[in-house]
Amino acid sequence: MAEQGPPAGEAGAAGREPVFLLPGSVTALCGVLVAIHLASTLILNPDGWNQLIFWGGFLPLRIAAAFDDPSLGVPLLWTPLTHAFLHGSWDHLLVNVAWLAIFGTPVARRYGAVPMLLIFCVSSIAGAAAFAATTLWNGAYLIGASGGVAGLTGAAVRFFFQPVLVGVDPETGEQVILGRRLASLPELFRDKRARMFVLIWVVLNAAVPLLPMLTGTNVGIAWQAHLGGFFAGLLMVGLFERRP
Repeated sequence: MAEQGPPAGEAGAAGREPVFLLPGSVTALCGVLVAIHLASTLILNPDGWNQLIFWGGFLPLRIAAAFDDPSLGVPLLWTPLTHAFLHGSWDHLLVNVAWLAIFGTPVARRYGAVPMLLIFCVSSIAGAAAFAATTLWNGAYLIGASGGVAGLTGAAVRFFFQPVLVGVDPETGEQVILGRRLASLPELFRDKRARMFVLIWVVLNAAVPLLPMLTGTNVGIAWQAHLGGFFAGLLMVGLFERRP
């Protein structure tokens, strides 16, 4: 005997998969980064682009200049954050978007949209602070989402390598997957995989200043922002952890 299946429309709806498997907040943030860069490349001429970097990029030299003329430091009110939404090239943007999708996704799924965005923003500011600490006098601008993305990476490391916890449903007695626990800092560094990840991250970024001696060219990587953002995310993620 043949069985009657659902109508064609219902069958299509039941089997439909979402176009984007990323959380909405991660997709939206990626979309904003792409839209800003697309608009800046299609609309702005070279002078307009320079003005965008001047007013939106983070320039540590403004900190010193503000002591002589406070008005020169006004952009410091927003540029420690707005620099994260500007990128120098499509390659620069796509690397950051890919890294954001990889590490922003587990953070957003664990804590939600607002904590994920807060970690991104605070880590971007922390990355700018670390950049300023080492480039105060050389007149270099900082642009790119690397610091914020590094912060999401640091946040994810706190639980990414931890074992999955399993509980028991008090009503049915069935086992329930609770997720991964958030490791304390001592636990993090006792875990071999997490410790190696952090060590490799720090060593690779700390080695960036040595690359010009090997290649003869300036690679233009803001390693300070990577380290500052990473440790900001690593430390602040515990603020959003839900107690069992």
